[in-house]
This record gives sequence, structure tokens and C-alpha cells, in this order.
Amino acid sequence: MSKDTILNTIRRNLRRGPLPADQAAMLDGRLATHPRHLIPARSRLPRPEQVALFVRNLEKEFATVERVPEPAAVPAAVADYLAAQNLPSRFAMAPHEEMAAIPWENRPLLEVEKRRADPADSVGVQHGYAGIAETGTLMLPSAPGRPTTLNILPETEIVVLRATRVVGAYEEAWDLLRAENRDALTGGHMPRNVMLVTGPSRSADIEQTLELGAHGPRRLHVVLVDDDPAALPMADASPPPRTAEPGGRPAPGD
Repeated sequence: MSKDTILNTIRRNLRRGPLPADQAAMLDGRLATHPRHLIPARSRLPRPEQVALFVRNLEKEFATVERVPEPAAVPAAVADYLAAQNLPSRFAMAPHEEMAAIPWENRPLLEVEKRRADPADSVGVQHGYAGIAETGTLMLPSAPGRPTTLNILPETEIVVLRATRVVGAYEEAWDLLRAENRDALTGGHMPRNVMLVTGPSRSADIEQTLELGAHGPRRLHVVLVDDDPAALPMADASPPPRTAEPGGRPAPGD
């Protein structure tokens, strides 16, 4: 059934014809401009504070975060997290070009499989599209290089996110998604699925007892790559971030 058939059926049941030209123009203008509603002041902060707010809100919702200075440090961060959680070194990873460019070979004990997740996977490593500071939320739109199954099936989800992709408010994340999903045929399109993830899956439906992993991953860990110099924490406010030597070994003192 076509869209026009559905809309014409609704109009007929409402005993209403097409909208008058002025009302149609008003609706078209609203859809085209994406007007802003009230945006929380907490999302409008200087970049270091904005990214710090994103991290705090993630941790408040039972997620964990590690900040690394460059993509080359990601394999060591992932390996250390898996070891600390006593998790297997084999994982399904998003077949995204940015993930493929990370030097996973520096940690040869990691068994990286570039594919979508399946129910037998204990760990999935996802490419982070954007982070929203106001609530500590990850935006994870579906794409060939970002399979949605990685957000749902593994018990442990690790998301690799660049600090340049952290925005203040939800509206900014949707703006980013609209701007980057355009084509010559339609002028713009949205992904089939957009997941907004705030912490690991949890529920308190049964006897008001919080249960992690109720409908998805039990653990959510974010490896945040500090690729935005303007967002770096003040030197006296945070310990120095992890660095990596050639070969992927943590630098002395880490």
C-alpha cells in the first residue's frame, strides 16, 4: 500500500480534504527548519567541561569510560578492559573503516572478527557515531559498517568514540546525522534504525529490583579517543591519559 493511499484513507475517514495552502506551507516550513525546543543549559558548556559532563553522565548510568590520546592506544585499552573483567579476547567488531584503521595487530592476542554480532558472542566492539553530553547518551545509527546487532546481542558492549563526535544536546546530534545522510536521489535520508544508548541494559520491573542486562548488554564500556585538543581536560584536573609505545605496549608508568 502506497503512502498516498494511506494518507487519502485517513483524510476520507476524517472527512477532510487536502490542507489549505497556508497550513501546508506552515507544516512544510516546520519540517524543513527543525525548530529548536528548550535546550538545557547544562549542554552548553566549554568543550572540556562538555566532554567531562558526557563522561560523568555515562558513569552515573553504570557505564565505564577510558580516555586514550590516539587510535593506536585503543587495542591496549580494549585488551586491558577484557582482562580486568575476565572476558575472552575474541570479539565481533563493527566493519567500519575507522575501526579497520586501528592497529589491532599491536595486540596479537586479541581475536578480532569484523562482522555483525550473533547470539554466541560475549563481547562486541562498536563504532560510536556520536555522544550526547546532556544525558551521557550514545547515538548509534545502523549502517553497513555499524551493525545494530552489536548493540543488542553481546553481553558486553565496547564502543570506540572520538571526542570530536561529542555534542552538547540531542538536537546537535540529529543535525549531524541529517547533514551526513544526504544523496542525489532524495536529498536526504535517515538510517533504518537509530539507537540511543544510555548505559547498559537494565530493568526494575520485577519487585523494583535493578537488574543489569535485562534486554541487552550487561556491561557498557566506552573508549574515548581524545582527538579534540579543545576538549582535553585541564592538566591539573585529571591524570595523564594512557599512551602507547611502538608495538602497542603501555608506556612506562601506566
